[in-house]
Amino acid sequence: MLYKILCSAAVSAVLAAPALAQSPPIAWTPGANADGDSLIVEMNKAFRSSNKGRLAQLLPQARGHALEPWAAYWELKARLGEASPQEVQGFLSRYAGSYQEDRLRNDWLLLLGQRRDWAGFAAEYPNYRMNDDREVRCYALLIEHLKNPAIDARLSDEVRKNWYAQRDADDGCNAAAERLVGSQNLTPLDVWQKARLAMEANRPRAASNAVAIVAPEALGMVTELNSSPIKFLAGKYLAVRTVRKEIITLALVKLAVSDSEGAAFQLDGKWSLQLTAEERNWLWGLIGKQTASRMGTVPAGDALAYYARVTKDTDLTDDMLAWKARAALRAGTLPSWQLVLQAINAMSEEGRKDPTWTYWKARALLATSPPDIATAAITPQGPATTTAIAPQRAEALALLQSIASVRGFYEQLALEELGLKISVPPRPAPLTAEEKEAARGNPSLMRAAYAIQSGLRSEGVREWNYATNLHRKGGMNERDLLAAAQLACDRQIWDRCINTSERTSSVADFEQRFPMPFREAVVSRSRTIGLDPAYVYGLIRQESRFIMDARSGVGASGLMQVMPATARWTANKIGLSSFTPDQINDRDTNITIGTAYLKLALDDLNGSMPMAAAAYNAGPGRPRTWRNGPVLDAAIWAENIPFAETRDYVKKVVSNTTNYAALLTGQPQSLKSRLGKVGPRDAATPEPYKDLP
Repeated sequence: MLYKILCSAAVSAVLAAPALAQSPPIAWTPGANADGDSLIVEMNKAFRSSNKGRLAQLLPQARGHALEPWAAYWELKARLGEASPQEVQGFLSRYAGSYQEDRLRNDWLLLLGQRRDWAGFAAEYPNYRMNDDREVRCYALLIEHLKNPAIDARLSDEVRKNWYAQRDADDGCNAAAERLVGSQNLTPLDVWQKARLAMEANRPRAASNAVAIVAPEALGMVTELNSSPIKFLAGKYLAVRTVRKEIITLALVKLAVSDSEGAAFQLDGKWSLQLTAEERNWLWGLIGKQTASRMGTVPAGDALAYYARVTKDTDLTDDMLAWKARAALRAGTLPSWQLVLQAINAMSEEGRKDPTWTYWKARALLATSPPDIATAAITPQGPATTTAIAPQRAEALALLQSIASVRGFYEQLALEELGLKISVPPRPAPLTAEEKEAARGNPSLMRAAYAIQSGLRSEGVREWNYATNLHRKGGMNERDLLAAAQLACDRQIWDRCINTSERTSSVADFEQRFPMPFREAVVSRSRTIGLDPAYVYGLIRQESRFIMDARSGVGASGLMQVMPATARWTANKIGLSSFTPDQINDRDTNITIGTAYLKLALDDLNGSMPMAAAAYNAGPGRPRTWRNGPVLDAAIWAENIPFAETRDYVKKVVSNTTNYAALLTGQPQSLKSRLGKVGPRDAATPEPYKDLP
């Protein structure tokens, strides 16, 4: 009864309250209302623990606080399944124009879709601004199809793309796919390919949901093969009908993820002739991918041998083709450039446009291009020779020019391939007083900054990103982005400063994108132990975005994201006898231990910046293994790192380092000079730190 009374009071308050725009001016300074700030934090805890009664009890006290929209959102979101449409509309009206309004609208649309309330969904969807939820979009496409069930390739392609991108099982895209299969807008093969992708990603529920669309009678076999694919395959001998072929394919997909050699043996010896060409190609592509991702333990040639069994590269996913290209790059002392080209050319248009594959396609074209054509000619000045650039070389140069910039790893490498260095670009025109004031007058930015500085970082980051990227279609214009970034810089919210400034495309403010907080401490400590300060800054920028109290999901802490065990080992190694675990978030202690560990890793790995960065992210044992094999350009080695997170991390750290070096020295820089080569350790050279954690 108490809960009903409290909820009733909260609902009445929402429906009767005046519009947010009519509220008195808000104080945007955290700490000015300490009791109110504590109340908001308590409400956040109640929301996380689904304490509906406590939220209803506290909400009236949050009125007028800077974070009131969050408090009201938490209270209504916690009981959204029980709320009436009138309550929802009351909230949307009161907080019109805010992130919380559109966030609740997103949640409400999902609920309407699950309830199959198509009329309610269709009425509210046009007001939805964020448009970044794939499941909501699938519901909208489903309604569009229900209104006009004719064959529609555009709609089908969009549903397929969203559905395939959803790693976990969802109702919206699955429902849309089921309807489109029924109307023959999607094919059974589209559904089986979704099931394969889900099985590969170890998402059995998503795989089962897909199979239920085209073969509900086979769900028992899906459960069986997911439990033990090798046992399942051992008990099966024939695959004559389409469903049985696809179920066997799913079992081989499941097996290939954990045992690529075993899957190859099964496919070659028992199932190959019974499956379709498309199924065989998919499986050989997956087996090739799994093998290619074992750099340092399996030669690239083994993976390429599996890929050679594929009869049609366009049957493969972009991910499979990417690993074919990676294997071809590390195929020996020199890359197998023709195979690199073959893999990239088979990718989708979207895949080929990725700077990674734009760069490597250009390199492959240059490596295989015939020489330029020299032609003798007679001119009024006498005999002369003209040179015509070979078409293949011209194509390669155009590709490099299309991505060349200081923006990222491959963009910087493209600059150097064109004979240029990495320099600090000119600063944009200074922000005007009006532009700065407009940023300070943006309630979403100010509320986001308030939340972050009050300890509600995840909420603040989401609202900040909404303000810069989603509040209006296409996001803020470039001047507004620079002003928003500067607002974050001035408040030392470095991650928002960096990420917001990085969204500009026509200009680049390096002082925003590559800030150097704690400069004296970082530079002094780095130089004392023989580290390049630019490398340290490049790593911190990637590790924590200069968030002092950053803590990763695995327990790493502080500016340099040091693990507790690593901190203890390093402190002992450098003689920091007074170190205690609670000191790890102290700025200077964190820098001292983080830089010391980085220097030890660098010394252990022959001074290789890419390998030391990989060790910092994934532990030293992995790059010690990954370096085995032929001597490679470090760019090829980095692209072949098996873990996507570490691969991205290494490339960003060395790219950041190059830009920081340009800032610190004022001189043009080379990324290539920082990359060097990667190859096996000289057996005659002892390992400096065998116990490096």
